[in-house]
Amino acid sequence: MSRQIITATRRLYGELRVPGDKSISHRAVLISALGEGPTFISGLSDAEDVQATVRALRALGVVISNDNSQVEIQEQSSRESDLHILVDGRGWAGLRPAPGSISCQNSGTTARTLMGALAGRPFLSAFEGDDSLSRRPMKRVIDPLVEMGAAIEATDGRLPLTLRGGDLHGIDFRSPVASAQVKSAVLLAGLQASGETLEYLSVPIERSTDRLIVKLTNIRNASSLSVPGDLSSAAFLLVGTAILPGSEVRIVDVGLNPTRTGILDVLRAFGADVEIERLREESGEPVGTVTVRAGDRRPLHIEGDAIVRTVDELPLVAVLGAVAEGETVIRNAAELRVKESDRIAAMAEGLGTMGVRIEVTDDGMMIRGGRPLRGASVGSRGDHRVAMALAVAGLAAEGETPIDGWEAVGVSYPRFLEDLNEIAQR
Repeated sequence: MSRQIITATRRLYGELRVPGDKSISHRAVLISALGEGPTFISGLSDAEDVQATVRALRALGVVISNDNSQVEIQEQSSRESDLHILVDGRGWAGLRPAPGSISCQNSGTTARTLMGALAGRPFLSAFEGDDSLSRRPMKRVIDPLVEMGAAIEATDGRLPLTLRGGDLHGIDFRSPVASAQVKSAVLLAGLQASGETLEYLSVPIERSTDRLIVKLTNIRNASSLSVPGDLSSAAFLLVGTAILPGSEVRIVDVGLNPTRTGILDVLRAFGADVEIERLREESGEPVGTVTVRAGDRRPLHIEGDAIVRTVDELPLVAVLGAVAEGETVIRNAAELRVKESDRIAAMAEGLGTMGVRIEVTDDGMMIRGGRPLRGASVGSRGDHRVAMALAVAGLAAEGETPIDGWEAVGVSYPRFLEDLNEIAQR
């Protein structure tokens, strides 16, 4: 287990481009692999989670190349760490049985979306993950796939599991949780039973007010895709900016899909100045430049739909609450208890050790902010978002904040510390 020491920082100031969006990266690689024809993907996330998806698809027979000689004619990203790959899609029939278990490592997206993709393939697949992923619920994906016709064997609805795909039939599905992973899995299975959700990749879709109708179809690949910067990764830097007086940070080329921008609304409610510029569309996704400046420290009340739009950033909302002048309330967030860690308990423990007054509830927490934070030894519980959120808190704390389990950061944002140091003025 590695340890990283975070020291107090006077302010954050500068301009950055964060790594490619992790969620889009997973799906860009997977859909390109399932489509017909080659696709060049630029700006791919370098997160360990995304690499788990790439390795899994290679094990299933998909040819994915990151040879620079094959992409030298493409426009290069402004950031050297961005990945560029070429996916040779051979359609649904191009998938072959993996020679062994498919290792999903720590990636719930890898496990759940691949289960949907393989539900209609006529062979047996075995899935496994690390200790953290093996504790996370898979029944929410297993149930609809079994209803569609897949045969799945699992103990207590968790990994490891086996899946035998076959002929699928369409179902009327209502997700029991607001989960993009669950929806993606069912949509991918539906493409083999009954339709689509990816207009940019030319798959037909029928919409009504509150549903998508998916029908049997093949996917025709786009020749190239550009992955925007990850707003969920940028959020750590932007929240650090908001809590340190005199700070100003600009994040360029970042994804601004309105379903993913809840954290910007939270920052505005907190009192930060949030500015969006150069808004445009790339590969079907809204992209732009976000500038945040520190401002007031107002308490927050986050529940209902706001939880859905900020679920990955809620550890950061807890940090905002810790420095806000007043009581911050987070509720309707029980989903946090079944992430890579119990994020409610993890953030309450970490921030409590740093002197924050927190009352934990079944589905959230109440945070009484305003007291100075003090540096203290805390732990990530093996959770990348907890580690980085506590690091952000450490920027505003007196003294040093050692964080154990720092290696978890590589799951989503391997360059986090490097980017943070680039804009930190101590």
